[in-house]
Amino acid sequence: MGLLPQPRRHHSGLCHHHHPPQAEAPSSSCAGERGRQAGPGVRRVPPSAAPPGAGHGGPGRGVRGAAAAAAAAAAAGMATWKRDGRLTALQRLACAGLAGAASHTATAPLEVLTVVAQVGAPGSSGGLWASGRRLCRAQGLGALWKGNLTACARLFPYSGLQIASYRRFVMLFVDDLGHISQWRSIVAGSLAGMVAAVATYPTEVIKTRLIMQNRLEPSYKGILHALYMIYHQEGAAALYRGVSLSVLGAIPFSIGSFLVYTHLDKIWGDPNLRFTPAQNFINGCLAAGVAQTLSFPFETVKRKMQAQSPCLPHRGGVDIHFAGMVDCFKQTVKTKGVLALWNGLTANLLRIVPYFGVMFSTFEFCKRVCLYRNGYIDSPLSYKLTPGVDQSLKPQELQELKLFRRKNA
Repeated sequence: MGLLPQPRRHHSGLCHHHHPPQAEAPSSSCAGERGRQAGPGVRRVPPSAAPPGAGHGGPGRGVRGAAAAAAAAAAAGMATWKRDGRLTALQRLACAGLAGAASHTATAPLEVLTVVAQVGAPGSSGGLWASGRRLCRAQGLGALWKGNLTACARLFPYSGLQIASYRRFVMLFVDDLGHISQWRSIVAGSLAGMVAAVATYPTEVIKTRLIMQNRLEPSYKGILHALYMIYHQEGAAALYRGVSLSVLGAIPFSIGSFLVYTHLDKIWGDPNLRFTPAQNFINGCLAAGVAQTLSFPFETVKRKMQAQSPCLPHRGGVDIHFAGMVDCFKQTVKTKGVLALWNGLTANLLRIVPYFGVMFSTFEFCKRVCLYRNGYIDSPLSYKLTPGVDQSLKPQELQELKLFRRKNA
């Protein structure tokens, strides 16, 4: 939905452009400077700025650590990482793509149960375990992974648009010294998330339809067939039904994440110290949980609008009848009660920690494999640097150097 803010922690000491001993990529926040720090609540924005939380590697690597990136991914569908010059563009894309796909696949059952509860399909009541058991009995174990392929395919365009948009918005908000306040950073991240969400919204509608259909008696045979049928039966507007809720929901999401990180700075203590990996992870989980809880009613109504269709059995499985966004809110509260706007929240919150864990463990492993193949580390099982290798060289430069040495050996 939106992007989560950064913890307001700055480096104390020097920033280097070369990779330090633990194979950590250079921090782009240095931006060619040494030890330049912004005031409280303000951070330096490098020319190659990535969305808040878009760290390049695993947990705890600078202020843009894993937790913030993962928290953003929990709402948007995919986290991205800061640029590591030792990886090629294709390798970075592959690492991020595999990490996102692995995390989505591992936690797909919880997402399916969340959507089913939000839409209010028959059999979704009675709790998380009972709902999952009924779904498996009726449609088989594979029903817990309905729509997963669509979710994975959406990761690549969403992430690319999110990063590109964020950079543009940041440049609009920075001052003459290249500084940006935390609140403006959140706004930039939220706007970037909106752009990516709107541009890829049809895939979200398709995913919801695939999740809600009966796997044994499907109305859609796959992603492309669903796109074709929705367009020809209901018109292009159906592919954007509920899109305004993606924009409206970003407001409470951003406010919630900002408040969480503001208070976490006070809880953890000295704001001049860097977060540890554990703190980064906890911060991201808490921020994602609070932000998603506040914005969940918008997500619930959006899912109902996406699923509802006069061309599907039982009108798509939605538990109420409505005519538009406002009426959907009214009918949900009137028929099911206010708390029905948070149906499925438990499954959604339970998904946060495993989603983060799978994402970053997968990314770290893929990154080590690539660094090993490129010759920067001794083994894909650790970050032990290869002796005598300049970690500041790009892959092509390193290969050219190796070729030159072999020719002159």
